[in-house]
Amino acid sequence: MNTIIEPFRIKVVEPIRMTTPQEREQLLRDAGFNVFLLKADDVLIDLLTDSGTGAMSSEQWAGIMRGDESYAGARSFYHFQDRVRSLTGFDHVLPTHQGRASERILFELVGGKGKVVPNNAHFDTTRANVEHSGAEAVDLPIPEARDPRNRHPFKGNMNVGDLERLIQRVGADRIPLVMVTVTNNSGGGQPVSLANLREVRAVCEKYKLPFFLDACRFAENAFFIKRREPGQQDRSVPQIVRDMFALADGATISAKKDGLVNIGGLLLLRDEALFQQACSLLILTEGFVTYGGLAGRDLEAMAQGFEEVVHEDYLTYRIRSVEYLGEKLVAMGVPIIEPPGGHAVYMDAAALCPQIPPHEFPGQAVVCALYRMGGIRAVEIGSVMFGAHDKPGEPPPKRLELVRLAIPRRVYTQSHIDYVVEAIAALHSSRRELRGLRIIQEPPMLRHFTARFEEV
Repeated sequence: MNTIIEPFRIKVVEPIRMTTPQEREQLLRDAGFNVFLLKADDVLIDLLTDSGTGAMSSEQWAGIMRGDESYAGARSFYHFQDRVRSLTGFDHVLPTHQGRASERILFELVGGKGKVVPNNAHFDTTRANVEHSGAEAVDLPIPEARDPRNRHPFKGNMNVGDLERLIQRVGADRIPLVMVTVTNNSGGGQPVSLANLREVRAVCEKYKLPFFLDACRFAENAFFIKRREPGQQDRSVPQIVRDMFALADGATISAKKDGLVNIGGLLLLRDEALFQQACSLLILTEGFVTYGGLAGRDLEAMAQGFEEVVHEDYLTYRIRSVEYLGEKLVAMGVPIIEPPGGHAVYMDAAALCPQIPPHEFPGQAVVCALYRMGGIRAVEIGSVMFGAHDKPGEPPPKRLELVRLAIPRRVYTQSHIDYVVEAIAALHSSRRELRGLRIIQEPPMLRHFTARFEEV
C-alpha cells in the first residue's frame, strides 16, 4: 500500500472553537499582532510549536496512573533513568522540567564572560542561556543551509572548517564546549549526518574540547540518517541513536519534542565533576536529583515516550506528514525551506513578500496574515526572533526570514493539514497586499514571546 496511515486510533477528542474573520481581526489587534499573546481557545489550528503540544499514548496515560510521587528515590525515576541509559548510553541522567532548564544549568556552569560557544545554529532559548551567562553564541552552518531551495540531504550540518578556524582564532581555552543541534531548528528543521557528527567529534578531540548535543529531536534526526545517509539504511533507528549519543560528552534535551510528553527535559553528562556540580545546581533551582522539578507521573510518561519515539512506524508517519504539507506548498508555488524538515515546514517569508523589508518583519506579517485567513497560529523565525542580537552601529547580518509551521505529534489529521494548505493558498494569492510591522514594545531578551507590534 502507498498510503501512509496514522499508526494509532483516536480515543479521546478535544473540541475546536470556530472563529470568524472579523473576530480574528480584533483578537489579533488586541494581542499587539503577536500570536504568542492570543488565547489558545481563539486558535483553530495551532502550529506555533511542536514543543509539549503532542498527544500522549494510552500507555503513557497508564504510566501516569502508576507514577510514584515520593520526594526522593521514587521508582518512577529509576524506571525513567533505566530507559534513558538504555537509549543513549549515558550513565549520568538528570531530569529537569524542560530543555531550557537543562541549558540554564549547563551554561551557568561552563559559560561566562569571554567564553565562545559554537553551534551549527543556536535556537532561541539556547542562545539566550549562552548569552545570559556572558558568553558569545556563534552559529556555523554549512553554506547550503543559507539557500532555501538547495535540497542538500543534511543542511543541518556544522561547517567543520569554520569550527576549526574559530578555535584557532579565539583559542581553545575560551571555548567551554562545542554544541550541535539535531535537528537544526533555526535552519529549517534540517538533519545532521552521522558523518558530520563524527567530523565535529574529531575536531573536538584534536583541541581537547567537550562535544555536546542539543538533542531535542534526536529520533527524527536518526530517521533521516537511516533514510538518507549511505550505509545506514539497514540499521535500526535505536542503533543510530546510540551512535549519535556515543559521540557526545553531554546533551541537553527537551522531552517535549521527541520525548512525546507535555513537560520534561534532561541533562546528560559523562564528566563526573561536572555532573556533581550540576546536581547541586539542580537541587537549588529545580528539585531533588530524582525528580528535577517534575512529578513522578511525568517521569513515567517520559520513560514511555522515549520507548515509543524510536518506533519506525511512528517515525515514518511523522516525517511523511510533514513532507505532505511541504509538497503541497511547493506545488502551488509557495517558497519554503527545501527539503521539508523533520518537525515543521518553514515558509520563506522574504521570498513570499519581497515588498516587505527585513526591518519591517516579513515573517511576522505572514504569521499575522495566516491567523487572519484561517485562525492558524505559526511562529516567525527571523529578524523578530534573532534581530535583537544585532550589534548596534553595524549592518544587520543577512538572515533567513522564515515562518515555521510546527506540526504537533499525533494531534492533527490529514484534513486539518489540507485546511492549512487551503488557507496558505488564499494567503499566497493576496501576498502583495501584506503590510510590514514595527515593534512598539519589547523586553530585553527573547523579545518574540511578548513584543507588541503595529502595522506600518
